[in-house]
Parts: sequence; structure tokens; C-alpha cells
Amino acid sequence: MVKKSFKSKIIIPTVIVLVVLVIALNIFLSVGFSSLSDSLINEKLIANINSLNLYFDENKYNTSMASVSMAHNHDVINAVKDRDTTRLLQIFTPTHYLYRINYYTICDNEGTVLARTHEPDNFGDSVLHQQNIQDALDGRVSTYFEVGTTVRVSVRTGSPVYDANGTLIGAVSAGIRFDTDDEVEELKKLFNAEVTVFLGDTRIATTITVDGQSIVGTRIDPRIAEIVIEKKQEYSGAVNIHGEKYTSYYKPLLNAQGETFAVFFLGIPEAQTIAASTNLIRNGIIFGLGGLTVSILLLFFIISSISEPITKLSNDMNHIANGNLSVDITINSEDEIGHLGRSLQRITSNLQKLLEDINIMIGEHEKGNTDYCLDTELFLGDYKVLADSVLELATFSLNDQLTGIPNRRSFDNRLDWEWKRAIRDKSEISILVIDVDKFKNYNDAYGHQQGDVALKTIARITKESVKRLVDFVARWGGEEFIVLLPSTDSTGAVCVAERIRAKIENEVIPCADPGGTRITVSIGVHTQIPELSDLVGSFISVADRALYKAKETGRNRVVFGGENIG
Repeated sequence: MVKKSFKSKIIIPTVIVLVVLVIALNIFLSVGFSSLSDSLINEKLIANINSLNLYFDENKYNTSMASVSMAHNHDVINAVKDRDTTRLLQIFTPTHYLYRINYYTICDNEGTVLARTHEPDNFGDSVLHQQNIQDALDGRVSTYFEVGTTVRVSVRTGSPVYDANGTLIGAVSAGIRFDTDDEVEELKKLFNAEVTVFLGDTRIATTITVDGQSIVGTRIDPRIAEIVIEKKQEYSGAVNIHGEKYTSYYKPLLNAQGETFAVFFLGIPEAQTIAASTNLIRNGIIFGLGGLTVSILLLFFIISSISEPITKLSNDMNHIANGNLSVDITINSEDEIGHLGRSLQRITSNLQKLLEDINIMIGEHEKGNTDYCLDTELFLGDYKVLADSVLELATFSLNDQLTGIPNRRSFDNRLDWEWKRAIRDKSEISILVIDVDKFKNYNDAYGHQQGDVALKTIARITKESVKRLVDFVARWGGEEFIVLLPSTDSTGAVCVAERIRAKIENEVIPCADPGGTRITVSIGVHTQIPELSDLVGSFISVADRALYKAKETGRNRVVFGGENIG
């Protein structure tokens, strides 16, 4: 009986399997060619439909950004107020590329055009018939697909323009057009498909040509027009356009009244896709046969040297899979298996280092030390991505997203740690509870965005006002902040509180008013040498009661344990 070697046991069955697979693949590709072509066409169409919808969403976003941003531009407001067409064109024209739009229309509060960037010499007419303009002059920002005075099919956003007194003085409309040959040619490159734009049921721009001539002016198939225009439904299917078969998609564009005024068409010529599929299959077969030959040759030389190290690596990897990262992976060979073993060892080392650093960071964060972070620069590639993600998650969970300072959870961790240390060391610990005076009135007067600016300013000033690394500033919630001062007596705590109160009172916060605004805070202070029987909640409650005392006695002052300091 002839004894088969390990090499023959691997090579012979592998070669037989590969040969059978190549033969079966050729038969399968030949039999399934038609269905494959249809599948490829449909998949490409679905991808194009998704891309088209994303394209429209992006255009809506771009027009909205452009319109709203320019409507709030100080120079624009002055130019609209002065009805200065030349100045408006100078301001708006250079921003086309910035916001990736095609044109602007600027009008006064009566709807009379002051400037058009796409037709600089055409102004003075009314655009009140455009819904986005009507909405803007009613004080609303809106985005629609619309027919304009000079642009037949576009998406546009209108935004109101107010002067410094809050008086509506005009509107800015930003648009992206789809009705020119240049636009559809660019879209053809983007979607790798034929593109047509219909106004009603008539082609006004298209990339489809017959004998070198554009078929602009021809009409949509009445059967499809009934579905897309009258029923306002999308249509996908095979169509015949001037003798050529396309897999097509028709998308109705609805105006502000919800009526289909235009149709967008994407078409994939089936002949082109079939030719591409045939070429792909042919190349696949050629590469498959070539790969089969090379694989057989390589397999012959590799099999004899890989059995033992593969077995060891398999066992080592089982240990790793079971959570044992300390396994010793030692492969002495210098071939691919040796490199694989060393790479696997580096993987375990990186994971061990990452886990160790994460555990250290978790330990520090449990102590309230939110300044401790992973050094993600120690890692490369996906390990760095993972480390960055862990760091981002830790930062997100422990920091207030508006002000950037630690949040209440971080403060609770830090207070628990410092409280235990103060009990152990029998040392004083102080706390300041800070509340913004009449913050609701401030928000009502200047708006929530300006309120956010004020909160950020207070957080910055409070952070800058504490001097030691052990001092801890956090956002307690809403308009309340809290400061923890370990190893600080009542005199020092009141001094810090008064310094914070005075700096905030003297700070001028920029806002829409030319002179800016000022706000004040009330601060409750408490100092204690805690004992084991004391409760952290009671410690905070005393400072909270002092805060309420500061509010009741006139605000903008510091109160220590119920005693009015200033």
C-alpha cells in the first residue's frame, strides 16, 4: 500500500477542487449571463437612485446654508437697506463656489429684485410669485423645487433679511439649477448615466443624443407621464427612447403646492451594461485560470513547511480567542508563518497595552480626574481608531457638551474621591454652588443661542478663576455650576467665590446689541471637615441653601452657610 504524504493529501484534492470550481464557474457564468446583466443594471440603478436622493438633499442643504448665512451678513444687510445692486453683486458672486450653489436672487421687502448674480443686468421686476420669496418676506426660511423668472428648474431656499432694529427689509434666495446642458453633463459624469430634465412633460435639458443631435424638445412617454406627473409617483422600468433600450428612473419634482412641475430622469443604456458585464466575466475567467495555475505551483512549495507552525499558531489563537492575551507566540521560522506569528504577538501586545491604558483611565475617571486621557499617539492604524473612539466616548460621557467643562457625573466621581480623602486626612473641603441670576429673562431677551454664549463665558471665567490643579469646576445643570476646593478653608473658599462673582460681573459678553451685555451670578459657599457619619448630600445642601439665601437677599452676591458675604 502506497503511503500518501501530507503534501499529496493537500495538493491533489485541492487541485481537483480548484479545477472543478473553474469548470463550474464557466458553466454558471454562461448559463446565468442574462440574469447577471439584469441584476447588475438594477443594482446600478438602485445605487443611482440613492445617490440622486442624496444629491438633492445636499443641494437643499447647500442652498439653505448659503441663503441663511448671507441673509445674516452685515454687509448684505447694509447693501439691501441701501438698495445697492452693484455692492450686492460684489458681495454675493464670490460665494457661489464657497456654498456650491449656482445663483442668488436678492429682493426688497416688496419682492422687487435688487440683484441677480446669474443675470447681473436683470433687476427691478417682482419675484413675489416664488413661494420661497413669499415665505421669506413672511419671516420664514423655506426650501422648494420651483420655476423661477429666468431659471426654469431649480431648488432654492429663501431667507428673510432684517436690519439691526429687527425690521424685515428684504430676502435672499439661493439656488442650484438643473435646466442647462452644462448641468446635465456634469450630472452624467456624477451618476455615470444618461440624464434628462423635463419641464412638465417636455425635455429642456438632456445628455441623450440621436445621430449627434440632442433630443431636447421631445416629450415624455404619455403612459409614464400619467404616473409621474398626474399621480406624482416615481417610476422605474425599461423604456425605449428613439430605438435604444434604457433601464430608467423618473423622479417627480414637486413645487410648493405639491404639484409635479418637473421630472428628473436617469437612464442606463442596457447595451453598454451588457458589454461591460461581458468584459468583466471574460477577465474574471482569465484571471481565475491564471490564479489557479499560480496557486497550484505555490501550494506545492509551501505545504511541506507549514504543518507544524500552523498547528502551534492554531493552538495559540485558541488561547487568545478564549481571552488569554498573555500566551507566548514564538515561531522561529523566517517565512510567512513566522511573520504571522510575530504579527499575532504584536496584536496581543497592542491589545494588552490598550486594555491596560483603558483600565488606568477608567480608574482615574472614577476618582474624578477627567483631565487624564489615553495617549492615542502611542497606537497606529485601527488600534489608534479604537483608542480615539474610547477616548471620545469617555470625554463625551464625562464632559458637558456645551461648555466643555466636566459634567455632573464627573463632579460626583470627583466629590466622592475627595470626600473620602478629606475624611482620611481630616482636612477641610469647600464647595461653591453658582447660579446665573435671572437667566430665563436673559434667554427671553437675547435668545437661547446668546444664552449658550453666556454659559460658555461663565464656564471659562470660573475655570480661569481657580488656581490649583486639584480644584474642580463642573456644570451642575442648566444655568448652575459647581466648584470643589479640596484642602480649602472657609476664608479661601469665600475669596475664590468673590473672585469668580466679580470677574463675571465685570465681563462684557458680546451679543447683537452693539454694547454687549453683562450678567451676574449668586454663589452659595460651604466648608466642612467631613467625618464618616457625614453625608455628601447634606454637604451640598448647605451650599445650596446658601445659594438660595443669596438669591433672596438681592442676587449678585456670595453667601457662606447662610451668612451674606457681599
